Amino acid sequence: MDRLIYTAMTGANAAANRQAILSSNLANASTNGFRAQLETYRAVPLNGEGASTRVFAVESTAGFLDLPGQAQQTNRPLDAMTTDKSWFAVQGLDGVESYTRNGSFETANDGTLMTANGRTVLDAGGAPITVPPGAEVTLSNDGTVSAKVPGQPISVLSKLKQVTPTADDPLRRGEDGLYRTQSGDPLNNDETARLHVGVLEGSNVNVIEAMVGMIQTARQFEAQTKLMTTAEANDRSAAQLLGLQG
Repeated sequence: MDRLIYTAMTGANAAANRQAILSSNLANASTNGFRAQLETYRAVPLNGEGASTRVFAVESTAGFLDLPGQAQQTNRPLDAMTTDKSWFAVQGLDGVESYTRNGSFETANDGTLMTANGRTVLDAGGAPITVPPGAEVTLSNDGTVSAKVPGQPISVLSKLKQVTPTADDPLRRGEDGLYRTQSGDPLNNDETARLHVGVLEGSNVNVIEAMVGMIQTARQFEAQTKLMTTAEANDRSAAQLLGLQG
């Protein structure tokens, strides 16, 4: 069989993976705090017999677009947008401290401060934040969480943990949509981090760019499949010629 089919297959597989990532980005264009995923591939020369010009398309280390999304004014007291490169600390379903830019918070039935998608919000010490029953919760620009129970003065409950990743230990996106450090160790609380209350950060996905990318990727996939069809036709023709010679 013509080895072209294998090199074309790697190109088709790369195009299919890129299409899946672009589709995910487009589907999350309205998800608060979502970071667009990036896909990267590199050409690896094929060593061995045959032409040295053939290369495989191999997936390389991919990351995410670390640019802020558009600010959306909500005036809701439990909505917050962290500034600059900071992230909110939450507890993932695996129990590991994770990070998100989605600052839409709410109080669970047991009083635990949660994100809108059910993740426990952590304080500066890495512990959950508990709100007294019937209390009205407010946030300050420095991340302080306060509660006002009817008939009682305002009390400070805790402070949101906000972290700022470093180049030495960058964040990596998990399958659950949360981000964790490359080392697996929790980041230290950033005392200088600030937030805007009553504001949510939107997705940083460029819808037009994602749609154009999907069209280009579809054409690329079609070109790769045509190459595989050509390789199959060549193989069939070669088999017929060998049969005639026999």
